[in-house]
Amino acid sequence: MDWNRVEGNWKQVKGKVKEQWGKLTEDDLDVVEGKQDQLEGKIQERYGIAKDKAKAEVESWYSRQQWH
Repeated sequence: MDWNRVEGNWKQVKGKVKEQWGKLTEDDLDVVEGKQDQLEGKIQERYGIAKDKAKAEVESWYSRQQWH
């Protein structure tokens, strides 16, 4: 997974992240700053799910995006 595209375009991408995970706040997204592990942690925290489930959700979301 080439997560660098997400980090490099975080200001544009965070709207898509917010659409997918609406429980995340603007402050959460500012803390994440495009870092995958931080995003997974915030999803885990806000949704009360296991770390591996949060990771799987993020990877699934990433694979569905149009990054071209």
